[in-house]
This record gives sequence, structure tokens and C-alpha cells, in this order.
Amino acid sequence: QVQLVDSGGGLVQAGGSLRLSCAASGRTFSANTMGWFRQAPGKEREFVTAIMRSDGSTLYADSVKGRFTVSRDNAKNAVYLQMNSLKPEDTAVYYCAASVLVGLRWRNDEYKYWGQGTQVTVSS
Repeated sequence: QVQLVDSGGGLVQAGGSLRLSCAASGRTFSANTMGWFRQAPGKEREFVTAIMRSDGSTLYADSVKGRFTVSRDNAKNAVYLQMNSLKPEDTAVYYCAASVLVGLRWRNDEYKYWGQGTQVTVSS
């Protein structure tokens, strides 16, 4: 089992920045790929970004490319999401997730472990 705890959400004005953190514990060696997803009210959960623990390779959704940056600190079993130039449409609950599959993954069903989510609200 892998336990994930998300943190760092909050209220920010459009154009501002936030940094989300995800702390992993348990059998962290099994988490080959870490991802961030988000879910806005009334919408399905959508992929934001993923990063491989082994070599740091990354993948981004087009909607956040150039504004968001994912990083990892394997020594601390942590993953971060730096979000810049935030827009009101970025408002959502953000979830950290871990996949035991090798390779960059963007589908919800490819992630086995999930954090509890952290709310990000961007005001216009």
C-alpha cells in the first residue's frame, strides 16, 4: 500500500501562483509514476501532469503546459506541482496519485493510489 497526502491548496487571484505538495509513505518503491489530476464541480476528474520516479520524465495536459511544473524529491518521497499564471478555470480539487505501472500514464484507471485532494480556487 502507498499512502498519499496532498497539501498546499488555497485561494489565489488570477495570475497568481500556488505550490502543491504530495507526501508519500508506505511501499513507495512500487510507485513508478506519480500524477496530478483535478476535478472541477460537475466535471469528470481530468489529468494534469505525470512524472516518473526513475528519470523524472514528465507529461502535461495541453491546458497547463507552460504554466505548471511537476517535480519530485525521491529522498523525501514527495512530489510537487508548481502552478503559475493561474486562471479561474484552474479551480478544482487537485489529487495526487501513484501508479505501479512503468511509463507516463494519463488515465485515471492506471493509478492505484490517491490522495485526499486539496482545493484550489482561482478568483477573477
